[in-house]
Amino acid sequence: MSKGFFKVPPAINEPVLNYAPGSAERKLLKDALSKAYATRADIPMYIGGEEIRTGVKKEVRPPHNHQQIIGHYHEGDKSHVEQAIKAALAAKHAWADLAWEQRAAIFLKAAELAAGPYRYQLNAATMLAQSKNAYQAEIDAACELIDFLRFNVQYLAEIYAQQPPANAKGVWNRVEQRPLEGFVFALTPFNFTAIAANLPASAALMGNVVVWKPAEAQIYSANVIMQIFREAGLPHGVINLIYVHGPDAGEVIFNHRDFAGIHFTGSTKVFQEIWKTIGTNIHKYRSYPRIVGETGGKDFILIHGSADIQVSATAIIRGAFEYQGQKCSAASRIYVAESVWPEIKEEILKELATIKVGPVEDFSNFVNAVINEQSFDKLSKAIDAAKSDPSLDVIAGGNYDKSKGYFIEPTVIVTKDPYYITMCEELFGPVLTIHVYRDAEFDNILTVIDNTSIYALTGAVIAQDRYAIEKATNALRNAAGNFYINDKCTGAVVGQQPFGGARGSGTNDKAGSMINLLRWVSPRTIKETFAPAKDYRYPFHQEE
Repeated sequence: MSKGFFKVPPAINEPVLNYAPGSAERKLLKDALSKAYATRADIPMYIGGEEIRTGVKKEVRPPHNHQQIIGHYHEGDKSHVEQAIKAALAAKHAWADLAWEQRAAIFLKAAELAAGPYRYQLNAATMLAQSKNAYQAEIDAACELIDFLRFNVQYLAEIYAQQPPANAKGVWNRVEQRPLEGFVFALTPFNFTAIAANLPASAALMGNVVVWKPAEAQIYSANVIMQIFREAGLPHGVINLIYVHGPDAGEVIFNHRDFAGIHFTGSTKVFQEIWKTIGTNIHKYRSYPRIVGETGGKDFILIHGSADIQVSATAIIRGAFEYQGQKCSAASRIYVAESVWPEIKEEILKELATIKVGPVEDFSNFVNAVINEQSFDKLSKAIDAAKSDPSLDVIAGGNYDKSKGYFIEPTVIVTKDPYYITMCEELFGPVLTIHVYRDAEFDNILTVIDNTSIYALTGAVIAQDRYAIEKATNALRNAAGNFYINDKCTGAVVGQQPFGGARGSGTNDKAGSMINLLRWVSPRTIKETFAPAKDYRYPFHQEE
């Protein structure tokens, strides 16, 4: 069999289509939306080589049109978790032994399928089930997913190429990267289709087998992802997709001897409970499990007195209200210098007055629905509390309606108290709180920002004064894992800004980087000696 030192195709970020009126992509996406609306998808679980239909059907309804059913998924139970683990372990040996370039080829093909024949189906699924507008779906479900797949292959090759820098005479030192001993559990969120695909795919690329449980609202697009993986040639059992209640899945998985790691994106509370459970069960496992998680955020934008007004207003609106604020990186607390606040306030109110709220199929809508009724009720309760508090000023929005869809108007609260509850606690919706500080108290507000929240995911500073930028960058070094200068605090791009935060925001293992892939391998160092010693004695033992 021929062998070689293979070079993978260079990873390049997928171009973002703009869906402008008259464009080919706009028509193709609208056609995909119409087709999806006209079809009731029957969504099975994927375990081993089987499509599992339990008959226990759960409805899939768009958050922006909850009167319509676009599909059903088949719910599983603990027996399906056990079946998925068994299928994963049965596939493990052959998958781990498969040449790395063969594994890479599968995921490179998946990237091309997502970029081409599946692009509009994948985007339409994300728009309907997760209520993302066309552009937000494009940058997530298409471009970021494609980027993850391509760049991960490049990182894999770079990791395998890393070898000991020196070899002594007569010795060959080398390192091999083994997949983890057991299976990986991927527990994925509703808000990003790309993340939902990357969490199982990144571990699988490195030779691991995976049990994947997506959030309920993401099952509809997860089904399309599995179709892509299967068409790309992913062997049966490598990634097993199940729809099971979280506690039931956890009870089986976290008690299993072969549990080797978890790749997680979700709430801080859930992640902490998982960590606690793993710690309690640590004696049961074959190895110490890898625990990789990206969790919550209470992300900030700091606006200095030297900031550009329009740059600030645009960063606030896009950062806070794109995808209804349902990004873990979304801006939800803003600190504005008193000297520029009147102009910024005027600008954001003028722009917010032009924003339309409604369903995703109307491309003129900037804001769509929040994900479900539970989220709607939580957000509307917080808005009502703010409206009834005389110490606060609700300067924009404040309205909501769930009669047809779970629509929350972009809402802006101004508080004199930098520690008001909506400045501290994650709401995960289109509710933004602003605190105006005196220009002379810039140093103090840096301390306030650093100490306000348990989270440390994203943050931004907007200023023209370079001394202020440097001061903020240094003072807030631990307040955000992704820090932006003169930009919004969202929109990390694979290969450009590896994403993740610390403190209550996760393990900061940086999705979209080599750092993350290193968590899914276990290195073995090999030393081969060509002329080994044949006498235990060393020269110093000899007598004078």
